[in-house]
Amino acid sequence: MANLAPVSVRVSSKERELLEAAAEQSRTNLSDFIRRKAVEAAEMELLHQNRIVIPAVDWEKFEAWVNSPPKDVPGLRDLAKTRPAWRD
Repeated sequence: MANLAPVSVRVSSKERELLEAAAEQSRTNLSDFIRRKAVEAAEMELLHQNRIVIPAVDWEKFEAWVNSPPKDVPGLRDLAKTRPAWRD
């Protein structure tokens, strides 16, 4: 495992009881449970970010890419013709 740096978080007694119960149910210790869930939450937060920043030096290259003709990708073409599993 990588080097771990401590993070201190204050929780109420009720919150700690809840976290301990969830950690026990997950068959892990409280520290590992909190770390894993915090990292999962952070990943989801970043995944749902709706703003993308393109540095000014790359803007012209980005515009050229956006305005270029589409590439034919046979695998994607085939996938687009496939009926989704949830529609069966």
